[in-house]
Amino acid sequence: MPQLKPFRDYDEHDVINLFTLKDQSNVNKGTFVKLTSGQGWESTDEIFGDTQNAVGSTSYAARAVSNRYIVQAALDIAGSGNAPIGMTLYDLKETDENGEKLVFNPRKAAEMQAAISGQAVPVATRGVFLYSGATLASLPVDAGSILYATANGELHTDETGKKKVGVALGAKDSNNYVLIRIDCDPTQ
Repeated sequence: MPQLKPFRDYDEHDVINLFTLKDQSNVNKGTFVKLTSGQGWESTDEIFGDTQNAVGSTSYAARAVSNRYIVQAALDIAGSGNAPIGMTLYDLKETDENGEKLVFNPRKAAEMQAAISGQAVPVATRGVFLYSGATLASLPVDAGSILYATANGELHTDETGKKKVGVALGAKDSNNYVLIRIDCDPTQ
């Protein structure tokens, strides 16, 4: 799973806040995402609708409707060979560390830098980040290593069939974190 440390350098103009993650409920910040065909942003989208389940609970889904403000435009987690639009800056979560539903405690969600399903997830298209991921942690990485999007929204150093998203600005530290610079261009 990808992880981001608080050390970041990016411009708010390079952050997109118009999309949610489609059919997801637990995604870590640092996950690369792609545009979904037929799920893009439209100016006529309604901002009020039914969520996928009743306030995060599947036990009442057949008998209850949970109307709340949601984002219609959606992204998917980028896979190998996909051209990512960017990297998530917030986690996507339904509950906190104690199992309490975040939909009932928006302040706690904001403190955790977490979005709830249906809410917009900030996506950085460019910037410098301190990043770690399971795939990248198992590979040799040095300053100047080119980084490519791979399965599950993570990074890899092998370019075979993958899209370039950035470069490593240094080697991995003892905790497998790498300072990376990303510049996602989905048209490449």
